[in-house]
Amino acid sequence: MARFLLHRLGLFAATLLLASAVVFALLDLLPGNAAQVMLGESATPEAVRALEQKMGLDRPAPERYARWALGFVTGEFGTSASYDAPIGELIAERLAVTLPLALLAMVLTTLVALAAGVYAAAHHGRPGDLVVMAASQLGLAVPGFWFGILLVLLFSVTLGWFPAGGFPGWTKDEGGGLWDGLQALLLPALALAAVQAAILARFTRSAVLEVLREDFVRTARAKGLTPRAVLWRHVLRNALVPIVTVMGLQFANLVTGTVVIENVFALPGLGRLVFQAIGNRDLPLVQALVMLLVAAVIGINLVVDLLYGAIDPRLRRAAT
Repeated sequence: MARFLLHRLGLFAATLLLASAVVFALLDLLPGNAAQVMLGESATPEAVRALEQKMGLDRPAPERYARWALGFVTGEFGTSASYDAPIGELIAERLAVTLPLALLAMVLTTLVALAAGVYAAAHHGRPGDLVVMAASQLGLAVPGFWFGILLVLLFSVTLGWFPAGGFPGWTKDEGGGLWDGLQALLLPALALAAVQAAILARFTRSAVLEVLREDFVRTARAKGLTPRAVLWRHVLRNALVPIVTVMGLQFANLVTGTVVIENVFALPGLGRLVFQAIGNRDLPLVQALVMLLVAAVIGINLVVDLLYGAIDPRLRRAAT
């Protein structure tokens, strides 16, 4: 297991290094003057030169990349030009909204999709299977932002059960609390989870059906195990490897795909910060946010690889 872990960590570090070089090149070495873009066409040459010196744009590209990469490792992302605040503080403040939102959406996705997918596979070809497949097809067809608007109209405007938008904070000092924060995130999490649950339910059904045809399932049934025990103890465990793959990709999508939903519900998260940074032409903040999201995707893939080894020891031996 130690060799497997070291091998995966080495791949993670190499991928992250390569990704950082690509992100830096795309956002920093593109044609044009970054300081001029941030200040606008009406800025004076003196103001542009002052901002270049403040941002270190007058230094050679390799030196700027080394400083930026080291800052990313140490958490020193620099200062946002539009907010005039440390980028690290801005990111930490917004992560307190985006990360719980993505986790809540992933929990809802997993609970609904696994139950629906396993149920559909166990009732293959029967009405229950057809209902699950029809519901999942509908979930795939409905855009998340439109579903979010419907949720607001029903549960906020009509019934008044949940707030229509905004985030009160996690503590009383911020004007909210744990329950208030969860209430504010529930509808956005449902909007995010709808499409992902539809995808995962269909994939779970296919994976479980494939395992149900294996010989060991007939052996387990012949030994007198109940259908429920065979399904949940043996079949689902052997179907988990491809399911975990899809779940990892989905969580990455949930973390990086909050831009639209956070703007629909006026949530002060990373997605909205990305949107505002692009609108403000705050290139250092955009660069830091893009790299953070890339690192999150790579890190999630690392966790999925480690889960592979925990689920199936044969994968650890094959990888080493």
